[in-house]
Amino acid sequence: MSILDKLEEISKEGQKEVSSASSLEGLEAARVSFLGKKGKITVILKSLGDLSLEDRPAIGKKANEVRRSIENTISKRKEELESKALEQKLEEEVIDITLPGRCFFTGKKHLITQIVDEITDTFIGLGYRVAEGPEVETEYYNFDALNTPADHPARSLMDTLYTQKDGVLLRTHTSPVQIRIMEKTLPPVYIIAPGKAYRRDVPDPSHSPMFHQVEGLAVDKNITFGDLKGTLEVFAKKMFGADRKIRLRPHFFPFTEPSAEVDVSCIMCDGKGCRVCSGVGWLEILGAGMVDPNVLSGVGYDPEEVSGFAFGMGVERIAMLKYGVNDIRLFFENDMRFLAQF
Repeated sequence: MSILDKLEEISKEGQKEVSSASSLEGLEAARVSFLGKKGKITVILKSLGDLSLEDRPAIGKKANEVRRSIENTISKRKEELESKALEQKLEEEVIDITLPGRCFFTGKKHLITQIVDEITDTFIGLGYRVAEGPEVETEYYNFDALNTPADHPARSLMDTLYTQKDGVLLRTHTSPVQIRIMEKTLPPVYIIAPGKAYRRDVPDPSHSPMFHQVEGLAVDKNITFGDLKGTLEVFAKKMFGADRKIRLRPHFFPFTEPSAEVDVSCIMCDGKGCRVCSGVGWLEILGAGMVDPNVLSGVGYDPEEVSGFAFGMGVERIAMLKYGVNDIRLFFENDMRFLAQF
């Protein structure tokens, strides 16, 4: 058998073996058998040096043609096998979209956060800005700068949570933020200060050692008590409904003079008297008053040039009144059955 006939036979044999390969591993074995270092085509190409000069061109040309033909067939078969393997893999990993999906509970804002946001949005709409301050305070900012006498009951260990460092405590209200802002800002000042406050209280349906407050402060020229009342009327209507009314009762706070407790007409009975409002038709919502001149002088303001008002409200109390919650502890127990209602 001549070398040309042998090459023709190798070509047919190679095409058949490559085409019948059923896996990528079998295809690689066929390639090595014909095109590898010791493959059938390679052996013939290496033997060209032993042939006569007349036979070399024809045999070399034929050998290369057979090699290219087998390489092309290998390439096509490889694509076919890879495509088949991919289809098989996709079939094995198919996702049954008819199965019901898993239910995941999406997070929601806590009711207290919702109320803080609602209060904040109301006062931002009135031109106020939000201010913040530290929760660990000094006696100066928490009491002294707010005109609180040295013998005031709020300073006692029975009411206030002091740290081991003298004169340092957990703030009992967010009013210290007002002092810090006024020390750094010239009038006019229009701010609200939402945040946490702390008092030495035993938890019960109406008390918690940690609670949330929103304090408000307005200082400008010609601020009057009428401006305070008008501002709080807008707030009450936004928070509790357009038909709400407010009333102001004389009270005392060290940092405001005159001072007042502010009531809103009962949400349940519309002011007619019911169990919720103890039959009086009113619900207390916050404390307020005109900023005491001593407080203004303490931060470098001239009480003859500017005046102001301040107010403070407990966020939990606002939430309890608005939604009829009868126990403040429910806000801190993280019971999803309760929180999911809001």
